[in-house]
Amino acid sequence: MSTISGLKIDGGLPNTLSRAVESAEALEAQGYDGGWTAETSHDPFLPLLLAAEHTSRIELGTNIAVAFARNPMIVANIGWDLQAYSRGRFILGLGTQIRPHIEKRFSMPWSHPARRMREFVSALHAIWSAWQDGTKLRFEGEFYTHKIMTPMFTPEPQPYSPPKVFLAAVGEAMTETCGEVADGHLGHPLVSKRYLEEVTIPALCRGMRRGGRDRREFEVSAEVLVATGDNDAELAAATAAVRKQIAFYGSTPAYRGVLDLHGWGDLHTELHRLSLQGEWDAMGSLIDDEMLGAFAVVGPVDTIAVALKDRCDGTVDRVLPVCPAATDTAKARITAALKEFRS
Repeated sequence: MSTISGLKIDGGLPNTLSRAVESAEALEAQGYDGGWTAETSHDPFLPLLLAAEHTSRIELGTNIAVAFARNPMIVANIGWDLQAYSRGRFILGLGTQIRPHIEKRFSMPWSHPARRMREFVSALHAIWSAWQDGTKLRFEGEFYTHKIMTPMFTPEPQPYSPPKVFLAAVGEAMTETCGEVADGHLGHPLVSKRYLEEVTIPALCRGMRRGGRDRREFEVSAEVLVATGDNDAELAAATAAVRKQIAFYGSTPAYRGVLDLHGWGDLHTELHRLSLQGEWDAMGSLIDDEMLGAFAVVGPVDTIAVALKDRCDGTVDRVLPVCPAATDTAKARITAALKEFRS
């Protein structure tokens, strides 16, 4: 597993086009190793094109793009072009989203998410192999079929390998699939160190053994919630914001397994009930200090880097601190302190 000396430090990139360039340039100037967009209210891929144009060093990825809202051919084309334009710095981060969004927001089919994701990634590699190596495209699966590739639709060769594929996974089945077919794992903020060590890493290793993968060529990433500030008022405001964030995630059925591991599964029912009523403040008040400490690092700015080090050391290869109420100055200080551990 990794040690802190090799820990990569990532930052978030806005998915609004007007802010992409400034934010990407700032991440690179501050020494971040990667910048990630999310698919929320805007497309996650377009900002990375601008980020690639205005940076030269940092890796650029999606965390996440919704796989099941698209098909492998569409995603393969986007990934190929971004990999070429970024000169080999693009990481394709995929996730499933949840069934109601796939069926009712994207109007796409949902079934057997782990099996479908395994096949989706396998189809991507088959398509990229056809473009890179000239192999005949003949992919026939349970969910996806790709058997036509003529010269008109084949992109130009590029000097870079196909993009790395990272998968978001929390449950054991999807996490095993990630270890089996992907190049990296995208962690969720509602994952404790205990869950990472007792559930995520063992599942990834089972998948790697099944797929004949090497842990040394695989990256485990973590998003870690951070509540910090330079004074008591800032710290209190940040802590309240993080409690609400934990409550929001805890109200989602997909993450109940994480709460169950700690004996907090019954809290999910109450959080879910309150979420349906829009009682966000009340939900946050249910997150006690023990739960806060399990899912977040909390303290003055000058203590955060050490806390992040302790959380990541031995298991995590790259970390993205999520600081919902921290100033840009505080974030820069945390990043600088983390970089000192690597020197």
